[in-house]
Amino acid sequence: MTLVPVTLSDKADDDADTSVLLETRPKTKRPPLYKVLLLNDDYTPMEFVVHVLERFFGLTHAQAFEIMLTVHKKGVAVVGVFSHEIAETKVGQVMDFARRHQHPLQCTMEKED
Repeated sequence: MTLVPVTLSDKADDDADTSVLLETRPKTKRPPLYKVLLLNDDYTPMEFVVHVLERFFGLTHAQAFEIMLTVHKKGVAVVGVFSHEIAETKVGQVMDFARRHQHPLQCTMEKED
């Protein structure tokens, strides 16, 4: 908790007698962040992965291509770090889009350490 000085003046007294009180304010914690991960498979075309990264994560073609290569070579890559709600939405968007295009692309999320 942080102690914050608060000054009060006595309105009834024209001398404006002031006294200092200490008010406590609880520190708010930042919400946890979640990593959105893209997983490699042997069937989804590389260009489709690049398109997904550009469309849903706002990456440039060069950035998307680099992440796609990381997924291809290492089997997984972090695509972004977001609040729980945004990460969940991104995962759902990617999974729905892949399913509609009949690709087995997998996207997951996990709490950041």
